[in-house]
Amino acid sequence: MSQKKIAVVAVGGNALIRSRDAVSLDAQYQAVKETAHHVVALIEAGWRVVLTHGNGPQVGFILRRSEIARDDVPVVPLEYAVGDTQGAIGFMFQNALYNELQRRGIGDTPVSALVTQTLIDPNDPAFNAPDKPIGAHMDRDVAEKLAASQGWKIAEDAGRGWRRVVASPKPLQIIESPVIRRLLEDNVLVVACGGGGIPVYRNEDGTLSAAQAVIDKDRASALLAQELNADMLLIPTGVEQVAINFGTPEQRWLDTLTCEQAQALLDSGEFGAGSMAPKVEAIVSWLRHAPGKTGIITSPEAMGDAVAGRKGTRITD
Repeated sequence: MSQKKIAVVAVGGNALIRSRDAVSLDAQYQAVKETAHHVVALIEAGWRVVLTHGNGPQVGFILRRSEIARDDVPVVPLEYAVGDTQGAIGFMFQNALYNELQRRGIGDTPVSALVTQTLIDPNDPAFNAPDKPIGAHMDRDVAEKLAASQGWKIAEDAGRGWRRVVASPKPLQIIESPVIRRLLEDNVLVVACGGGGIPVYRNEDGTLSAAQAVIDKDRASALLAQELNADMLLIPTGVEQVAINFGTPEQRWLDTLTCEQAQALLDSGEFGAGSMAPKVEAIVSWLRHAPGKTGIITSPEAMGDAVAGRKGTRITD
């Protein structure tokens, strides 16, 4: 592979929806354009990039529309909804990244969005304890009514409202990682692992079947970074740095963390289970297989400065 370093950049699905009132596709595309601006800055700085993205809200919207129309057309199965979002969000990023590259005069970098499958264990215990939020945030009474009428499991999501929850098994392998590697060798900016990848399991004859689940985007991104031997895992989020005692008078922003320090904070319950914890966990799990590499958590607009060491929280082994 080229001597250029590889960065896996994992953008959350919620980052594409800035408010409850901004759920239209046009509004999401504007958010994608802003993110594309910062991602292309990494290309300019000499990185080869694989962009991954979440899809929790978007999958929920597809399923809700489908359920409303269930008397007229068949309901969309969860795995197909994940595939739908890979295509739609992938197109947004492919288009926005292409246009940004053209504007910066580096249009010789192709962009490709790849439908991606992620291998899971069909006997994963997560199927007995659904906990992955999808869809829009709702008031409790609305969520409980929908749970009763649609057969949903619901849960409160980090103080932001109530959401539908589904199973989130552990990712074991990114099926298309060899393809992604070849695309990187050809200088392609790749969009992959949308929504953590479409969950599939292997049958006795070696074929793959889809599973009713959603893969955590950060976990899948960490696994992809491992399989690609990436040099950096960068997770943009809503804040510029990781904090301890977040939202209290004792809040303190963190410039750096070792894996050991990060794990101790995770074990103590310092980070929110539905917000910062999955991001820190993903980087720690990756670094255990990638000694000497760097994980970064920061805001989208601070990505360039964070890579240069001026902003963000850097986690190292």
